[in-house]
Amino acid sequence: MASQAAAVLALSLLILQTAPALGGANDAEDCCLSVTQRPIPGNIVRAFRHLLIKDGCRLPAVVFTTLRGHQLCAPPDQPWVDRIIRRLLKNSAKNKRHGS
Repeated sequence: MASQAAAVLALSLLILQTAPALGGANDAEDCCLSVTQRPIPGNIVRAFRHLLIKDGCRLPAVVFTTLRGHQLCAPPDQPWVDRIIRRLLKNSAKNKRHGS
């Protein structure tokens, strides 16, 4: 029984380190505990949001939401992160102009 509880605890800690915590917008509970340094394929991303130190987070991050609804934390200072954000903003502006 104790080993099963330890396994559940270990899995929970792993999930918390790779995904943002759940909570309200700009809430300290809504912060990333770590970011991935490995580039995320831009074609799987549908949305993004910034998490900032001034909002109560210890680690600034960009949270990308994938087409499947997963949330991935990325470092805001990386060129690949900027490319994905620019593409999302460009596509959003294009869709608004065409009424989609």
